[in-house]
Formats: sequence, structure tokens, C-alpha cells
Amino acid sequence: MSPPVTFAEAALYWLKLGFISFGGPAGQIAIMHHDLVEKKRWISESRFLHALNYCIVLPGPEAQQLATYIGWLMHRTPGGIVAGMLFVLPSFFILVGLAWIYMAYGSAPAVAGLLYGFKPAVVAIVLSAAWRIGARVLKNPITWSIAALAFLAVFVFELPFPFIVLAAGLIGYSSGHFAPDYFRTTSVHGTDRKGSGSAWIDDHTPIPPHALFTMRRFVGAATAGFVIWSSVMGAFSLAFGWEDTFTQIGWFFTKAALLTFGGAYAVLPYIYQGAVEHYQWLTPIQMIDGLALGETTPGPLIMVVTFVGFVSGWAKAVLGSEAIFASAFIASAIATFFTFLPSFIFILLGGPFIETTHGNLKLTAPLTGITAAVVGIILNLALFFAYHVFWVSGIDGPIDWISVALAAIALIALFRFKSGVIPVILGCGLGGMALRSLFPQ
Repeated sequence: MSPPVTFAEAALYWLKLGFISFGGPAGQIAIMHHDLVEKKRWISESRFLHALNYCIVLPGPEAQQLATYIGWLMHRTPGGIVAGMLFVLPSFFILVGLAWIYMAYGSAPAVAGLLYGFKPAVVAIVLSAAWRIGARVLKNPITWSIAALAFLAVFVFELPFPFIVLAAGLIGYSSGHFAPDYFRTTSVHGTDRKGSGSAWIDDHTPIPPHALFTMRRFVGAATAGFVIWSSVMGAFSLAFGWEDTFTQIGWFFTKAALLTFGGAYAVLPYIYQGAVEHYQWLTPIQMIDGLALGETTPGPLIMVVTFVGFVSGWAKAVLGSEAIFASAFIASAIATFFTFLPSFIFILLGGPFIETTHGNLKLTAPLTGITAAVVGIILNLALFFAYHVFWVSGIDGPIDWISVALAAIALIALFRFKSGVIPVILGCGLGGMALRSLFPQ
């Protein structure tokens, strides 16, 4: 049996993970599986996958939630909070720095050229995400129909994202009763099932006392979560008013956090609808740039909310023109806090139940329906991004063939050569910088 892991030892690992967690949820989960199951043997294979299956079902970033779950299982609530926070803090500060450079120096020729190349790469990456999720989910006429209807709902009828998600979940739920074979899914992100040796938390290790389910513990976690959320939200509402940018950022990203079924790409259309179209905190091009920067940093892709919050606070200058950076930093912290708070609550609420039951949780039929709808929604997002990147002056203006060429190269790199996201973005960025210097606009 592996020796016990101290709190300090675990905290150092979670901090390191926060700096190296590139590659999206699949890469992040693979890193944790290699380190915690195979190398360090802190947790056994089956306990790791059991926790992962629960995190996949939840809304929110599953890799960050998995780190929170394992940290909680090893070192109680403080361990879970430290693990989850350190998983995202490095990315938060890196993105704040990149967002500041973007807003302060984005018009500089070198930076502008880099961002020019980023945009077509993002179009290719979003198309790749639609293809990747679709290949996993769209395996029968029902799921294909849900994806097509979701695309039409948002592209033609411009229906709100929550309505589409609810409808897809209901269709999946009802269809699961009549055609259950169509909704049987498997997990999970390509983890390699070959853990060796006994782990500190092994298959037959007794459930620690803090992980046993009790109604008192459940109510306590729910109450604590609600008190934290309402206290922070209430403080901003009292200090600035309900309609203020800070308060609305908190409210908006609370709703977004509860809709992140299917990964970050699933909620990006909702964030776009709210932040760009409804509140007009940032422009479509800024949203594309933020997604590109988010792809190049460690941590969950949903950390793009940090960029969205920063740009929103910068544009609105809530604290006045003399404190633009302070406004932007606070707004980014608010967006990040309210996006991730529900993830901690879900783990502390459901973790004891999952540990006590040790059921084999799988994706449910409603979740499969939602994920199928996500494919159609992401495809619409890709087309929208392509429109703004390829036709900068509008559909009646000239097409930007350089951007089209860069997007095509990015697609070939992603699909033909299986290149990673970061090399594709950086390569297109450098290409955009060179081309803009040769063909200035």
C-alpha cells in the first residue's frame, strides 16, 4: 500500500498541475490518470474512473471537478477547495496578463498580426470540436435529428440557448424510454486502464468518515454554498446596484455555470449570446480572440470567462476612467468566481453520495440528447465566427482569402496530421504576423 499523502504534498501537486494542464479535458484527465493512478498511486483505477463518471454527468469542467473530488476524498473539504482552486489559479493570472496586453497593446502591428492569424485558427478549432463531439454522439437517427433541430433552432429561429438545452434534454429523456439502445454511451476520454500496485485509496479502502453520506452533511454543504453565493451577489448588488456591470456579470456567469453540459464548447454559444449580443460587453472579434488566448493557456477552456470578464470591466470602466485596470481585474475575478463556485458545491454535495453508493454512473439519455444538440449549436457558432473572420466588412464586402487559407491550413493540420491545438494557434498566429507585414491593410 502506498504511504499516506500529506496535505502539503498534495497542494504542491495541484499547483504544478495548474501550470501543466494543457490539452483540454482529455489531456488534463490523462495527466491526472498518469500521475495519480500509475505513478504516485494515490488512488486506484476504479476509484478514479468512478469519480470521473460522476464529474462527466455534472455541468461544469469535468477535469477541474475531478481534481476537486480527489482532493476532497484525500483531505476533506479543505483538500477539495485547494485542489480545485490551484487547478485554475495559474490560468486565471496568465489570462489576466494576456487580456491586459490585448486591451492595451492589441493595436500594435506585431500583436495585431498575431491576433489576425489566431482568428482563422479558432474557426478551424471550433469546427473540429463539432466534428469530434459529433463523432462520439451522433450514432443514430434520433441524435442526428436532435443536432439538426438544434442547429435550425439557433441559426434560423434564434431561440435562446437554455430553451434548446431543455428541449433536447426532454427529447432525450422520452426517446430513452422508447429506444434505450440508442442512448447507451461509454466513457471516458481515452484513459489508459493499467494502474499497477496498491494505491493509498485502493479499491477496497474503507470510505473515510468525511465521505460518508448523511443528510446533515448534504444540507450543510447546500446551505454553505447558497450563503457564499448570496453573500457575494448581495454585496455587489448593495454596493453597485442590480443593473451594474459587476452584479450582472455575477448573475450571468452563475447561469452559464449551470449550463456547461458537454464541455466548454457547449456553453460558448450561451456566453456569446449574453456577453456579445445582449449585454454588449465585448465585440464578436474580441470573443474570437479571447477563445484563441484561452486555448493557449493551461487549465479548462471555460477559463475564457476570465478574458470575457476582463474585457467587460475594461470597456465599462465601472470604477471610472482612472481605474480601468482595477475594473477589469475585478470583473474577471467575478466572472471566474461565479463560474466555478457551482463546481465546488456539486462535488461537496454529491461526493458523499457517490462514495457511499459506488454506483456505476453513466451518461443518461437526457444528457446524450443535450450533447447531440450541442453539436448543432457548435456548428452554428463556427459558421458565425467564420462570417466575422472571412467577411470583415460584411457579406457584401470582399472575402479575406488570407484568412480562408489560414483556416484551411489549420483544418488540414488538425484532421490530417492530428496536430495539437496550441501548435495550430501559434503557427497561424506567426503566419498571420508575417502575412500582415507583407500585405498590410
